[in-house]
Amino acid sequence: MDNLYIILPKENISMQLDSMVSSFRRNYCSYTVLKNPDDAGDLRGKKLLFAIDIGDAGFDLDMLRFIMKIREKDLHAFRGSTGTVLIHSSTELGTKRFAQDVIFLANSMGCAFIGHPMVEATGSLKNFMTWQKTLDLTLDEISLELSGRLGDRFLEYKHSAVENPKILVLYSSPHKFSNTLNLWRLISENLAGFDINVIQIENGAIADCRGCSFTLCQHHAKRNTCFYGGFMVENVLPSIEEADCVVWLCPNYNDSFAANITATINRLTVLYHKQSFHNKSMYGVVVSGNSGSDSVGKQLIGALNINKGFRLPPYAVLSETANDPGAILRVKDIEKKASQYAEYLRTEFKPRG
Repeated sequence: MDNLYIILPKENISMQLDSMVSSFRRNYCSYTVLKNPDDAGDLRGKKLLFAIDIGDAGFDLDMLRFIMKIREKDLHAFRGSTGTVLIHSSTELGTKRFAQDVIFLANSMGCAFIGHPMVEATGSLKNFMTWQKTLDLTLDEISLELSGRLGDRFLEYKHSAVENPKILVLYSSPHKFSNTLNLWRLISENLAGFDINVIQIENGAIADCRGCSFTLCQHHAKRNTCFYGGFMVENVLPSIEEADCVVWLCPNYNDSFAANITATINRLTVLYHKQSFHNKSMYGVVVSGNSGSDSVGKQLIGALNINKGFRLPPYAVLSETANDPGAILRVKDIEKKASQYAEYLRTEFKPRG
């Protein structure tokens, strides 16, 4: 996977994105730019850079057409590959949302993504202003420097299956008829031999982040604590710190996470200041009563892979539709789907023995 494959189907891209791509590949001896899906060849087991320009419309239709044309030929066209993203918008909007769409789609085709896989540039480049606190550079220079750093990190990146992993499962719904919890039980039946720690985040157990200053949050991080303390500090944060893999069980509540899961993710910042999550993998099990599982899956990717830097393994999000209590157990081929999802996880991790 030494050769870099740059997926850049749009003919006319901005000077900003062109410069970011050049910075990204600054230390690559070999790279291939892919413009036409018919000429892409075999993209399994490759290092991929998705170079996206959404202009002022918020979409890169050429990128979507490229991926969908590949998908029509092979549903697992990116299996064994690892991806990164550079994205530019002519406005202040759309970069994260469209990047989540691309990552979610590519991941469902077998592409893993490194932690913090993306550099985004909004029209004004104001999204880089916080970096000026640590880098004595202009906003444009910062965009290129960060693109180069991402490319260098990707060049050195290698992944191998973790032996005897510690797997943490987080959920908030206590109901014994929870379809999401029942789906996880079906999955876990195929994970014998793994060290699995399951934690329920009960109502009222975790207060949402109070938005401490960066300095105060770092102060708490150095002391393995947080402003609120309590269950999060005593149970959840230490478990995430020890885990090699975190599985998030997320029933769809109004096309979003449950409040307890949202608070947990928000409160990860104190641990984020203490350690990198790049060597930790994230998975999501999402069940919707009607539709919208993809919305929740993309939010998981945005919050945990793009923002917090967890690695996104291939096929990381399993979603199903089940409304009435126990309905998940009557979904066609649900045991086969649960077994297949467990197999994806077993490919990434090796149980003891």
